[in-house]
Amino acid sequence: MDEITSVFVTESREQLEAMEAALLQLEDNPDDADILGAVFRAAHTIKGGAGVIECGFLVAFTHVVESALDKLRNGEITANADLIALLLACSDHMGHLIGVLESGTAAPGGDLQTDGDALLARLQRDWLSADAVGAAAAPAPKAEPVLSSGGGAVETDCWHISLRFGPDVLKNGMDPLSFLRYLTTLGRIERIETLADAMPAAEEMDPEACYLGFEISFSSDADKAAIERVFDFVRDECALYILPPRSRLADYMQLMAALPEDSMRLGEILVRVGALTQAELDEGLRTQSAGTEPDAAGEPHPAAPLGEILVEQHVVQPELVEAAVVKQKQVSDKKAADARLIRIQADKLDRLIDLVGELVIAGASVNLLASRAGQADLTEATSIVSRLVESIRDSALQLRMVQIGETFGRFNRVVRDVSKELGKDIELVITGGETELDKSVVEKIGDPLMHLVRNAIDHGIEPPEVRAARGKPPRGRLALNAFHDSGSIVIEIVDDGGGLNRDKITRKAVERGLIASGQSLSDNEIYGLIFEPGFSTADRVSNLSGRGVGMDVVKRNIQSLRGRVEVSSTEGEGTRFSIRLPLTLAIIDGFLVGAGAASYVIPLDTVVECMELQAVTTERNYLNLRGEVLPFIRLRNLFEIDGERPRRENVVVVRAAGQKAGIVVDQLLGEFQTVIKPLGHLFRNLRGIGGSTILGSGEVALILDVQALAQLAAKGEETSLSHNQTGRNSLAN
Repeated sequence: MDEITSVFVTESREQLEAMEAALLQLEDNPDDADILGAVFRAAHTIKGGAGVIECGFLVAFTHVVESALDKLRNGEITANADLIALLLACSDHMGHLIGVLESGTAAPGGDLQTDGDALLARLQRDWLSADAVGAAAAPAPKAEPVLSSGGGAVETDCWHISLRFGPDVLKNGMDPLSFLRYLTTLGRIERIETLADAMPAAEEMDPEACYLGFEISFSSDADKAAIERVFDFVRDECALYILPPRSRLADYMQLMAALPEDSMRLGEILVRVGALTQAELDEGLRTQSAGTEPDAAGEPHPAAPLGEILVEQHVVQPELVEAAVVKQKQVSDKKAADARLIRIQADKLDRLIDLVGELVIAGASVNLLASRAGQADLTEATSIVSRLVESIRDSALQLRMVQIGETFGRFNRVVRDVSKELGKDIELVITGGETELDKSVVEKIGDPLMHLVRNAIDHGIEPPEVRAARGKPPRGRLALNAFHDSGSIVIEIVDDGGGLNRDKITRKAVERGLIASGQSLSDNEIYGLIFEPGFSTADRVSNLSGRGVGMDVVKRNIQSLRGRVEVSSTEGEGTRFSIRLPLTLAIIDGFLVGAGAASYVIPLDTVVECMELQAVTTERNYLNLRGEVLPFIRLRNLFEIDGERPRRENVVVVRAAGQKAGIVVDQLLGEFQTVIKPLGHLFRNLRGIGGSTILGSGEVALILDVQALAQLAAKGEETSLSHNQTGRNSLAN
């Protein structure tokens, strides 16, 4: 695929996302002019770009969609649920057509073409026909005449377009002639003059630069905004001046002064293309050379701003001029912000992160050698290098951080479509969209979130009549929230539905042999059964759920990201799914500890404090930490490390998911920058291990999964307490 097509595909998909988001907003605010304008601009930009790269099938389809949007924007038709649904379907089809272009296929396949024809037929029949817009009994409104710019107008009924392409247009993959060809879709080019005055001498010419300019006499019923939109795709890389028919002679003279060519040379060109007569040109040159008339003090009058002139002539209201100035500033600010952005291919960014990871490992090796050498100057120099490496690491990782709001925004469409299919009324509330996490995590969390959202709509939230009978608002509420917590990101999916039925889950689990009849389980253990493969409480199989697949995939995918998913529910009130994920999958700050001859890494953001382990007089694995019960777990026991315990042991107090626990180790070795290396497929079911890393000495150290260890410590203490209570009861009997 050539470069311009690749750029078009990327930007068009962004435009489609914006178009879909605006359409969903339009459903709730059908009269909002700004939203209507955003939808129309997105469709028009895609159509304009498709015209530039000569993708005929996309231009043809989008043109009809644009016509419907234009009628909607002009108030000839009214937005309702049916039209929004049809436009959303058209947006999906445009995405499929872009996929066809991306694959290099010359035209869409038979089924896709049939689907597109059906969508266009519905648009024509229901929204674009005379009957549909109520115009059968009355003739179409006559287009308003284009206003000239004042008295002394030049007698021509054509628009005049002065166009100068920037030098980098060709380098960016644009074809200047394609814009002129697309311009003819709005009217007819009566006369055109090609200018190459900007071309330097042969020895100074850049063969990849563009030196072309055009003076065009253009006949069209379109307005100025429509003509300007033809050049949207290249607007920031060209100088464009458009004069309406019957403009003042002074406007042409002002144009001649603004353009880079010599005034006499440009005047001849304007005469040649029919914009001016020779007499008008001579008159204008005489007026221009005479200058402006001085005032009483002998100073020339400065030209008044156009907005003031229009207000004085009672053409527009002052409020409109002020609003236009504000809007223009907003557009300028946006263009300035966009100019600071640069697109980088994802594989190049991944390669940079890999190199930074290797740099971290090499830096750790250098620090180790420097500490062994015992030279103060060398140690100081390596510490400076380490700080720089740490800064490079943080900056490189920041490049991959993206906001999760874009992922959340995609579920507006999902909630709308699925709730309508099920006959439910559901409101989606999104908070924490500005929360950032690693791009690789965002790409992999989409599917688990999709399963949980669809499951909440289908199973969790009741139909309106059931909610009304239970005293709830008929409209259900589904909330997506994200926030940072102890170096992790927490994503919550919360619904106000009926909640999980504990008895029903238990009954289904007994039927499938997952638990024994009469077995006593906590709420967390009961709710955790819904993640078992093939488990489902649905009474019937639907298009959305009921086959027992999905929730186990959710848990497996989240665990593959070194994450955890937890469930809390109150029957009759709703359910909350909490997903806890690491911010990045690449590099973290770690705390290095030792147990026996092995080294382990604890993520530094989970470490609360370190303390010496006092002699434990009981077999119970808990401490009294300033009046707080702290369960702990020994790495020696967990990993079955041989040898006697050292006389002095240490406890690393950690916190994960709001739960505190202690990890008993032999040695505390200090902070350590850790490059995470994933474990092989063979070790995917290991509990308590989240990955591995390479130390400066070349040895391998395991990275501990703190949340799993904290849960294991708490569960072990609960089991021990339960056994002791059972023993006391037996003695009492």
